[in-house]
Amino acid sequence: MPGPLFLYALCGSLRKGSTNRALIEALRANAPPGITIEICDLVGDLPIFNPDREAGDMPASVLELAAKIRAADGLVISSPEYAHGIPGGLKNALDWLVSRDEIPHKPVMLVHASHRGDFVLEALTEVLKTMSVRMVEDTFFRINLLGKTPEQRRSILADAETQTLLSENLQRFARAIAHIGAEPAGH
Repeated sequence: MPGPLFLYALCGSLRKGSTNRALIEALRANAPPGITIEICDLVGDLPIFNPDREAGDMPASVLELAAKIRAADGLVISSPEYAHGIPGGLKNALDWLVSRDEIPHKPVMLVHASHRGDFVLEALTEVLKTMSVRMVEDTFFRINLLGKTPEQRRSILADAETQTLLSENLQRFARAIAHIGAEPAGH
């Protein structure tokens, strides 16, 4: 497996009991040796995007988010669907990054904690591709946690098959990151 990797995970939900947060916490807990995942807690602290502030009055929370993304070898994104779209907080975070140089060409792994939500997955894919990220599509997976009790969620995420799925997808993502890093410039 490639050398040590730092992944930064963005969750589209700010809910305390978020199934998407539970999924990325399970990914972090099942990360193979050499892969560290930090979960972003900044999404809810970002002010509403305002292009006028990009010129020199950049909010400290945006600069912190940008620094974390710059340091990351790849991003993991998990989000619920709100009104057939991307939750406002996550979309706002992405808006702050659009004209910055931290996110273009960054490898991204999408994961989803529901059996539904195709609209948000489509919208996220469109926005992220517009931002020139490197979508690693063969690492996408869903684990249906929607409507489950906290105990049922814990049971599903503690299941040996689920833990294998999490670990194997992270390893696949690590290999993709190594491959992307080995490509000649301009690809």
